[in-house]
Amino acid sequence: MDKILYKLDTFEGPLDLLLTLIQKNKVSIYDIPIFEITEQYLEAIDGIEEANLDNTSEFLVMASQLLYIKSKMLLPKAEEEEEEDPREELAARLIEYQRFKEASKELRKSEFTTKYMVFRETERINFPVPEYNISHEPKELTDAFNSIFQRRLRNAKPEKRAFSQIVGREKVSVDDMVEKICKALKKNRRLRFETLFKPDDSKPEMIATFLAVLEMIKLNKMYADYDENTRDFILTTEKING
Repeated sequence: MDKILYKLDTFEGPLDLLLTLIQKNKVSIYDIPIFEITEQYLEAIDGIEEANLDNTSEFLVMASQLLYIKSKMLLPKAEEEEEEDPREELAARLIEYQRFKEASKELRKSEFTTKYMVFRETERINFPVPEYNISHEPKELTDAFNSIFQRRLRNAKPEKRAFSQIVGREKVSVDDMVEKICKALKKNRRLRFETLFKPDDSKPEMIATFLAVLEMIKLNKMYADYDENTRDFILTTEKING
C-alpha cells in the first residue's frame, strides 16, 4: 500500500482527517473498515509531534481510540454473546460532524452575498385610523340630489317624454335601480353618490335612482358618508362608526 501523505494543518481536527480517509476509500461511515482506516490514519499522523500543531493531542487521542476499537474487534466473541459494534459511537460522531461541515459550506456561500449588505431592523408603522363622528340629516342627502339634478337639467338633452305622443310614456322601476346599484357596489364597495347618475339619464331615471338609494339606506343595505374633499356623499356597504 502506498503511503498516504497529508498536511495535518489543512484539517480542522481528527474527525476531519478521518472523514477524508473514509471518503477517499469510498466506504460507508456505518461500516468503517477499521483495520485499513486505522493504518492509514496512523500513517497520516506520523511525525505529528514535530508538526507543532495546536491540536496535536486531539489527533493522538483519536489514534488511541481507533487502536482500541481495532483491538476490541480482534477479541474472540462467544457464540451466545451479542456485543455492540465498537464502531457505532465513532460512526455517530462522524455523521454529526459531516452535517455541521455541510452546513458550514452553505453558510460560507451566503457569506459572499451578504458580506456587504446592511439590514435595517423592521419598523412597525402605526397608521392613525380616522374616526367619523359626524351625523347627517336626511335633508343633506336630499340637497345633494337636488344639486346634481339641477346641474343635469341645465345640460340635459330633450327628454324622451317630449316625444310621448310618438313613443309613449317612459316607465322606470325603483327595483330595477336597486338592482343596478347593487351590481355597482359589487364592483366597487365605495361609490360617489354623483356617479350613480349618468349624463343621459332622464328625470324618471334620476328620481328612481334617488328613491332606490333612500330605500337601501332605510333597510341598512347601504350607508352614506360625506367626503369633504369631493363635497359628495360616499355610498358604501360597510357600516360607518359614529
